[in-house]
Amino acid sequence: MEHSASFQEIEIAMKQAKKRRMYERYQTLYLYLQGTEVEQIAHTINRSAKTVKGYIQAYETGGLPGLQMNHSPGAPVRLTPEQQEKLKQTIVNSVPHDVGFTARHNWTLEIIAALIKREFGVTYSLRGISKMMHRQGLSYTKPTYTLAAADEEKQRIFTESTFPDLKKDI
Repeated sequence: MEHSASFQEIEIAMKQAKKRRMYERYQTLYLYLQGTEVEQIAHTINRSAKTVKGYIQAYETGGLPGLQMNHSPGAPVRLTPEQQEKLKQTIVNSVPHDVGFTARHNWTLEIIAALIKREFGVTYSLRGISKMMHRQGLSYTKPTYTLAAADEEKQRIFTESTFPDLKKDI
């Protein structure tokens, strides 16, 4: 199904485009309909010929509305559901030291990345791991340290007297 927008319609769309990427799509179409070669358009907009052809195909199948950007789902998941569940159970039920890492108590994104690489042979970015953990229902918090057997009176004296005195000496 071929759609044909007039040059005037495309020019109006270009002028009304609020996002640079939409302007680029309309510009691609405008140049293409003027007879500009795909490779030249790609050079002009600094995109690959494949991208330019994709824009043209989107127009030819859906007209000007076909050029609208859709939400990108991101890269496909590289771990199977079984691998993801195994990873989650490892994180929930053990500490890094239990599975051979020198870190004793806290899982970090870097350690999880190393575990995924070691166990499944797959590499993820830290952001990718963070998103995967979120999808798994796990959240990241920075550890806070408290002394379980601390003497509250000694802490009060330190914060009210000793620490301010130490700051004066600096």
